[in-house]
Amino acid sequence: MILMYLKAFLVGGAICAAGELLVLRTKLTPARILVGYIIAGVILSAFGLYAPVVDFAGAGATVPLTGFGHALAQGVKHAVEESGLIGAFTGGLSATSGGITAAILFGTLIAFLFKPHAK
Repeated sequence: MILMYLKAFLVGGAICAAGELLVLRTKLTPARILVGYIIAGVILSAFGLYAPVVDFAGAGATVPLTGFGHALAQGVKHAVEESGLIGAFTGGLSATSGGITAAILFGTLIAFLFKPHAK
């Protein structure tokens, strides 16, 4: 069990460290880096390269945004197999709807509790 936690920590930490290096060493905005991570997860998943990382690291690979991209790609793949072309439009949202809903719900809750101010 400790080995599972260690693998998740190392892989997730490496993904996050790469993002931090991009923030510090490039002029990319954090938003562009985050979108890049999602696209990287989709591309790696499409070529079958991300599933072995998920099998190895578990939450260390599924929690970062590359894991969100992987979930989108897998959702589209399964929906296309089941529903045909319409699955290309519905599969990604179906596969990630829980995460999207949680982000909206908790973001709204925190905004009500702490009254954010625009800069």
